[in-house]
Amino acid sequence: MTSVIVFGNNFQDNSLSYIEKLLATLCRCEVPTMVERSFFDYINGRITVPAEISCYDGGDPGSDTLALSIGGDGTFLRTAAMVLDYGLPVMGVNAGHLGYLSAAPISDVEQIVDHIVTGNYNIIDRTMVEVEVPGRETLYGLNEVAVLKLDTASMITASTTVNGFFLANYQGDGLIVSTPTGSTGYAVSVGGPIVAPTAPVFVIAPVATHSLTMRPMVVSDSAVIEIMTTSREESFLLSVDGRSMSLPVATPLTIRKAPFVTKMVTLPFHNFAETLRVKLLWGVDPR
Repeated sequence: MTSVIVFGNNFQDNSLSYIEKLLATLCRCEVPTMVERSFFDYINGRITVPAEISCYDGGDPGSDTLALSIGGDGTFLRTAAMVLDYGLPVMGVNAGHLGYLSAAPISDVEQIVDHIVTGNYNIIDRTMVEVEVPGRETLYGLNEVAVLKLDTASMITASTTVNGFFLANYQGDGLIVSTPTGSTGYAVSVGGPIVAPTAPVFVIAPVATHSLTMRPMVVSDSAVIEIMTTSREESFLLSVDGRSMSLPVATPLTIRKAPFVTKMVTLPFHNFAETLRVKLLWGVDPR
């Protein structure tokens, strides 16, 4: 039987009764269950945690394991990063606001456990992006890489090449390179297109560009994208799925498709079009 590791954030006071029911139902159905250590510390004492449940402190839990991410999209992205090395499929359980990446709301406890027990779910490979920073560990993201000016800084220029050919000097607040999964996140908020999750492309989208002719564009996900920044300031911000670091201006960045994927769990009755309609109100009559 598939085992489960439960991940979550520490802002779940409104969902504690559902979390308690979820853990109890998993145990009643004899699903081997662990809870990630920091989340266990948060819920322990706030709810009754079944004695059969142990803590997960990292390491390879085995191939027949499913990660349950309780929270919103930010929690899903953190969970995906934590289990990336082990190739675990991740099921998002929405206890946040939008929950675009989630498979089901936390209120659907019985249905969630039933799908886990019966194996009645789909696993879809989602493209990831990697960014190489000289002298640092390679970073990976499911949504996007964003090159941004610091909060108090003047604009930056992101000189960008694709497969070695010069593309443009993007002048403004920054530049986003988004996966199809991330196209409905930060990228769409700056005017980027919505991309089907399995499309083999990246979106390059400028942030608050100082030229109206600089529009978002789509390139193949086989492309190698290189970015070099210039600015009056000494530093810029690199953000990968919300994990940010300050880097010296003129640090070269190399962005490409990662050699592995995030395995996202979806339920049989969910599809991309329905998710757009329900969660992004796609095509809803404004009257």
